[in-house]
Amino acid sequence: MAQLLNSHDGVLSLNKLSFCYNILSSSAKSKLLQQKKSCSYTRNNIVFRNQRCAQSFFPGVLKVDDSVKSTPESEANVLDGVKLDTFPHIQTLRRFPREELAAKVVLVRFDSSVLLGEELDPSSRSVSDALFTIRYLHEVGARVILLSDWRRKYNSEILSVESVAGILSLALQYKVVSVQSISCKKPLDMDIFQKEDIILLQNLMEFKEEVANCPKFSELLSSGVDIFVNDSFSQSHKILASTVGVARFCYTSLAGFHFEESLCQLNKAAKLDKKPYFAIIGGGNLYKKATALHFLASSCDGLVFVGMMAFQIMHALGLPVTSNLVEKGAYKAALDLIQFARDKNITILYPKDIWCMNNHLPKQLEIFPAQSIVDGWVPVDLGPQSVEEINSLIMKCKKILWIGPVKFKFSNQYTSGASNLVKMLSKLGQNDCDITVVENMACKSITKESSSGLNMVENASVVWEFLKGRTLHGVMALDRGHPCEVDWNAAYCNPTQSLVVDIGSGNGLFLLGMARKRKDLNFLGLDINAKLIRRCLDSVHLSGINNGYFIATNATSTFRSIVSSYPGKLILVSIQCPNPDFNRPEHRWRMLQRSLVEAVADLLGYEGKVFLQSDIEEVAVRMKEQFLRYGKGKLALLQDHCDTKFNQATWLEENPFGVRSDWEQHVIDRGAPMYRLMLSKSSSVQ
Repeated sequence: MAQLLNSHDGVLSLNKLSFCYNILSSSAKSKLLQQKKSCSYTRNNIVFRNQRCAQSFFPGVLKVDDSVKSTPESEANVLDGVKLDTFPHIQTLRRFPREELAAKVVLVRFDSSVLLGEELDPSSRSVSDALFTIRYLHEVGARVILLSDWRRKYNSEILSVESVAGILSLALQYKVVSVQSISCKKPLDMDIFQKEDIILLQNLMEFKEEVANCPKFSELLSSGVDIFVNDSFSQSHKILASTVGVARFCYTSLAGFHFEESLCQLNKAAKLDKKPYFAIIGGGNLYKKATALHFLASSCDGLVFVGMMAFQIMHALGLPVTSNLVEKGAYKAALDLIQFARDKNITILYPKDIWCMNNHLPKQLEIFPAQSIVDGWVPVDLGPQSVEEINSLIMKCKKILWIGPVKFKFSNQYTSGASNLVKMLSKLGQNDCDITVVENMACKSITKESSSGLNMVENASVVWEFLKGRTLHGVMALDRGHPCEVDWNAAYCNPTQSLVVDIGSGNGLFLLGMARKRKDLNFLGLDINAKLIRRCLDSVHLSGINNGYFIATNATSTFRSIVSSYPGKLILVSIQCPNPDFNRPEHRWRMLQRSLVEAVADLLGYEGKVFLQSDIEEVAVRMKEQFLRYGKGKLALLQDHCDTKFNQATWLEENPFGVRSDWEQHVIDRGAPMYRLMLSKSSSVQ
């Protein structure tokens, strides 16, 4: 065993991804991944659009030591009883090894609201990111299947799958082939793939199983698929077969570039990092959005209503409002919001004057006091006094959330209230004010003036659901990722020493014992139980161990991102006594999944070892089968080079390390067998 742990072969390194893409570029395919997007922040050679966005998307890990930062999964915004969970860090296509995509079948759930809109604007950030997801996968050699629903109509008919394939082919500059293959019984024939083809499946609107998240339909959609890429952020608040169900059947589920960018912007908007912070709120349906408005009242210094909700506030304040402007059921919700804001000393502002038009005189416009609109006249835009008052209120803001359209039920090209507000926000965005714009029309309005320094999220429905504290199921279905790189210099005295990783380290007795025994090696424990990790780190500090470290994480999905940044060689990975829940078979093998096995096989140094053991033979057999099946041919059972003997069933009779975990000791004390095996990565096996 000493020979095993003293091996000094070089580590397997992963090529970091560096790319950029301009949708208008016609450069050769070989140059696609070498282009750069305009940005000012690079991390791991990954290009981000701006530094603030990158910082919000990589906020840190569990706060247990100076070498790691706080994790978004351990934090939540709680204000006066209103709780808003921040997002978990997810696996993204941007950070996934591109060599692992080659020849894989990748199912992409694209966003039809972005790529099949009435106007496909190549200069739009959303369009650029959405197209780049597909182009990037095709360029690295993946076999791409596109899937979505679409409601866009032409001549009063929903676009056919052939028409959509044509639109996408033109936008991507690659041939997209449509197929009519979805049924409840027959999966897609993978022989349909040709070298230059991208496959488009038929409209999901045709299938009721989609909105029902039917397991059989999800399995059918993912039949033959290796990797799922969700790039439809606008559907992330729904439970659909194509966004949630398929993730159960694909060994890796990632966020596409458009999804990642949108989530980044929403995460940034949710942070309470700057004051004064005001929310400018347009649109209607106050009753349905009451919970979200309460959260905004808890987190902001002021609420500015510029849409139909303003009349519900005025009505609750006792001001005269014509009946056609009053929303049913909104009175009590508005009254509660006003009282809540008063208790918190939060400013609420509503328009004082409004441009109105007459239904019978569409070209005639007049300004009315907001509480004195004459019957027959309807609001169309903010009046000059309202714009001036808003301007004076937000001039000193450091953070602004603009959500929903500024206009009222009707718009008019001859008024300029909303336009003046847009110009005002554009100017503030250039003067160190953090502005997030939410909703498609609002984003378009601000883009016409200037998008510099502004964060934009086009889908308002997702944001409203998030502000209500509801789960974004499309986000939660994706694999978890590690929020940031570990500072190995802070974790270990000598971070260049060879590394041993124990996955599912528990209370750390095995790893701590090994660290005391082998000072020439570094030991890393990964476990999802944060309380156990804190205890292990306390033990490390109290005992003065400088070659042992622990991280609270789900190693199933974060092993690759954590270990790939380690400067030394990975020589041993151990998985000991995983605790299967036999009462819930679907969770029985959740630790050891294909993505983890492939990551171990890739990162393990040549002649490195994998040690597996369990007191349940079925679990040990399953682990062995998974490593031999998904180890890419790089791993083989090790028998001849071990000091300890194998029995007839190829199980190791003794623990080769001389250090036992507490559970292993418990099993041995009660006279029960342990099922152990060792695998080795050979330099001769490719």
